[in-house]
Amino acid sequence: MDHCCCSPTVMQSHASCTTTSRNLNHVGFLAHSFCRSNPLKSRVSFDFRCIISRFSYFDRKLFESRVRRHGFRFRRGGVLRVCAMDDDFSSLDDWGDNNNRPFEFMYSSSDDSDGEIMLQPITDIDLPTPKERMHTSEDSITVTAHRLATLGRTRTKRKTIYGIMNNVGLVVFSTFILFLVDQCAWRIVRLPLAPFHLMRPFLISVLLVSCVGYICVPLFRILKLRSIARREAPSQHSPKKGTPTMGGLYFIPIGLIVAQFVLNFASAEVSGAVLSTIAFAAIGLLDDILSINNNNVGIPGWMRVLLEVAVGMWFSYWLYTTNITTPYSMKRVVPLPAPLGLVSIGKFYPVLTSFCFVSMANGINLTDGLDGLAAGTAALAFIGMSIVVLPICSDLSVFGASMAGACVGFLFHNRYRASIFMGDTGALALGGALAAMASCTGMFFPLFISSGIFVLEALSVIIQVSLFKATKYFRRRGYRFFRMAPFHHHLELCGIKEPVIVGAAYVVASVLVIFAAYVGLTSA
Repeated sequence: MDHCCCSPTVMQSHASCTTTSRNLNHVGFLAHSFCRSNPLKSRVSFDFRCIISRFSYFDRKLFESRVRRHGFRFRRGGVLRVCAMDDDFSSLDDWGDNNNRPFEFMYSSSDDSDGEIMLQPITDIDLPTPKERMHTSEDSITVTAHRLATLGRTRTKRKTIYGIMNNVGLVVFSTFILFLVDQCAWRIVRLPLAPFHLMRPFLISVLLVSCVGYICVPLFRILKLRSIARREAPSQHSPKKGTPTMGGLYFIPIGLIVAQFVLNFASAEVSGAVLSTIAFAAIGLLDDILSINNNNVGIPGWMRVLLEVAVGMWFSYWLYTTNITTPYSMKRVVPLPAPLGLVSIGKFYPVLTSFCFVSMANGINLTDGLDGLAAGTAALAFIGMSIVVLPICSDLSVFGASMAGACVGFLFHNRYRASIFMGDTGALALGGALAAMASCTGMFFPLFISSGIFVLEALSVIIQVSLFKATKYFRRRGYRFFRMAPFHHHLELCGIKEPVIVGAAYVVASVLVIFAAYVGLTSA
């Protein structure tokens, strides 16, 4: 009977298996058979000499133990024997050394074989447990490869489903809140407003950003606008290296244009908020460009803060010189809940405005460390501010709803697992937009409530750095309060999965938004 020899050294193998150094986590199988009048037997050889020569002694011992545990036989000569049998294979006498050649297993391929089939799992997979039996069918190797690939894909699909569930919950909550506010707007403003005053810009931005994303994501990948993983980031983030970034280049302009279009470009408050958002987006864009071209080293921290303070001071001057809607026609006034009421802070208003711009921008930037975390919590913060500023300036509420819709539309591509990141371009712009809404209306207190997630992330970094430097100065050894800062990385290192952290943040942010809306409406 004719035989077809398979040798990996001469590239004539009809079935081959490749293994990386991660203990057989990535497995590829190539099954090929020829149709002839007589059944053929193909030999399957697996030669690991090249790979084993690169292993350290410790890694080789671990490799041998895993191989033995899964029922395979490992030879120190560098040959791994994997066997599968056909139904008519009745003897084990041929399972010999074959004159010191690599162990080969004979399987038959009949006229009904499927030709050439390539199965390449693309995710981390585990080998079968010792309880699993080797299949005794003609397609045993193909079936085994398919089973291994399915195991990894199942886990990935489950995690992806969690990201989709987070998105669905966020969209449902946002739509319900905005629809409810639209129905009760006349009680809040006591003036007639256009139908779907907040829902219309929100839905337009969602649809436009989600659709444009399918064009921009491949385009950014072609332009090689890819992120560089930070060395201090958790090891779970290493697969994210190379993901396109600077997503703020397309979803921020859409949110701004939709707001101006709905208002017919006739609102001075919205025009000022748009300018401040563009200014912060420009700072983030410069930082992103330098990071991509300079191995993740962007603008120095002190220079970025200085630029942000300068934009805040300019915005304060613009507020003072422009005729805009303010609480009770009084400028530099901060509305607070009873019994405090309206508090005039005078010359401290520009300082508070600059602080708000810097804190919001950097808070969102620190939060942008997990897929969908910054975009989703920012969308909820914009919804809360839209409700808060509605009695004072209804035009700014349209601006907030439009930016919230842009964030939700971006989540269609930024959810777990993200196909694009917003980068500093998007994070700083979102912070500038939120700060502008608060500065125009004096609603700083409700802003910090609705942005509680950003405040928590920023405080975790401040606590971590301060404690480390203080203990290192006084005790000659630095101590850390968290395993890693910001706080979401601490939760990751505690073993909590990324989609679970994001979903919990959405729930907390939703509660904070409702509370901020109540405080803001009672203050106004």
